[in-house]
Amino acid sequence: MAVTAFTDPQAVREALYDIDYLADDRISQVVFLAARLGKPVLVEGPAGVGKTELAKSLATITNRRLIRMQCYEGLDESKALYEWNYKKQLLRIQSDADTSWLELEADIFSDEFLLARPLLQAIQSEEPVVLLIDEVDRVELETEALLLEVLSDFQVSIPELGTVQSVSHPLVILTSNNTRELSEALKRRCLFLHVEYPTVDREKAIILARVEGLSEHLADQVARVVRSVRGYELKKAPSVSETIDWARTLIVLGIDTVDNEAVIDTLHILLKHQSDIDKVAAGFESA
Repeated sequence: MAVTAFTDPQAVREALYDIDYLADDRISQVVFLAARLGKPVLVEGPAGVGKTELAKSLATITNRRLIRMQCYEGLDESKALYEWNYKKQLLRIQSDADTSWLELEADIFSDEFLLARPLLQAIQSEEPVVLLIDEVDRVELETEALLLEVLSDFQVSIPELGTVQSVSHPLVILTSNNTRELSEALKRRCLFLHVEYPTVDREKAIILARVEGLSEHLADQVARVVRSVRGYELKKAPSVSETIDWARTLIVLGIDTVDNEAVIDTLHILLKHQSDIDKVAAGFESA
């Protein structure tokens, strides 16, 4: 089913629920509008709240291929858009030494020698895809500017070939952990969605859906303890995926009631900085 076939936000929400992505009303509405308006979605929020998983889930419910561009410092045009296969071009030049340069140039600067990277792959795809631009806040402003043409017009300009326009519009999800402020030009091209840590009830529902053999009683305790832990001033608060790992850990260890001792003994599953573990452990010891 194409995402544009959804009749309303509730239909989006139900489809996501069917694959255990428990979207709230805001997420469902923004996804629905993005599909109807043909706009990318910029999803901001702390690490581990389901931003990347949203893109993966949308690919699943729409039967689209997921193309992922993982952003990092130093990402440039050759890794984001395209580059030429220079070795193959050189071999062609050497094998056709008697051919005029004009003929060679037209030959070696053709699709045969083009290495498409994620952005160009999404534009060239004959079938609609979900394009995930993950952690866009990690790239420099210069690289961010490369995205503007893609996000505005769903096209890529290649000097040697001209403008490559999309055959089918990709559904674009950009994620950001908000480590730096993104440009207004980028934000203007996107619908905005902020995803925060879930409420206790929603996190309980998430882990019940994701953790096999978890009782409702234990799920409630896990969700409440995690909410309490996130209340501390930490270097890195536990993500939803770490909540799921912790719930699975408790089941493996045969713990069916979470007391302070059980929390302290397993904090290393929830927290990944020793200073955070020490701080939370001290709080539960004194409670």
